[in-house]
Amino acid sequence: MEFAFQKLDVWQLTVEFADAVISAAENLQTPRQHFRLVEQLEAASTSIAMNIAEGKGRYSKKEFVHFLYIARGSLYETITLLTIIQRRGWIDANVMASLSGQADVVARIIAGLINLLKAVPRASRLEI
Repeated sequence: MEFAFQKLDVWQLTVEFADAVISAAENLQTPRQHFRLVEQLEAASTSIAMNIAEGKGRYSKKEFVHFLYIARGSLYETITLLTIIQRRGWIDANVMASLSGQADVVARIIAGLINLLKAVPRASRLEI
């Protein structure tokens, strides 16, 4: 059985992004373990897909849009944490560039989906 949110390209991309972030976190080059930062990074990155799934499971377009905004916030939180980690020199520049590129694609798709959902009249039945 496949759930409706699993069919969304944006959900699939955010799961791939979270997986890439977790892989990067496992390879952080720190002089000591920064467990709180790593936990927050993993939580923020996985929260993106989870909020998309939760929003898709709600009963209204308005609620879905609300959860897309939350997902976008989690994406921005992830990028902020990655930026701090990069400034500390704990992550390779190539890995950071790859994750930033993925995040940019995800941000654009989330924004486009929000705009699409907000543009569709309330009485219209758009199946996303």
